[in-house]
Amino acid sequence: MISLIGPVISAITGIGGQWLSNRGEVAKAKHEAKLKRIQQDGDWEVTMAEGSVTSWKDEFWTIVIATPLILVFFPGTRPWIEDGFKAINEVMPEWYIYVLSVAVASAFGVRSVVGAIKKLKG
Repeated sequence: MISLIGPVISAITGIGGQWLSNRGEVAKAKHEAKLKRIQQDGDWEVTMAEGSVTSWKDEFWTIVIATPLILVFFPGTRPWIEDGFKAINEVMPEWYIYVLSVAVASAFGVRSVVGAIKKLKG
């Protein structure tokens, strides 16, 4: 009976050691996956910045976004601006606003704009 204790303890410690080793490998794999995602996000930002060097999209959207800001200082245009923003808020379907948000975000290379828009609409 005593002669069985050694192999049983050995088997238990072997199983425990393997379990700990497996947990360590899983944690390492999760960590490596997170690092890869971070690297891919950084690569995407660099790619977008390089692609926008010859693009006119960011200038276009800057003008579109800045136009109401400038026109609001001219009293005769205020009703148009108010009506325009009311129409966007009341008439535009939610999917269209998301598509527009994606277009603006991609022009500026900002991926978090869509999440911010969702929070505002929420």
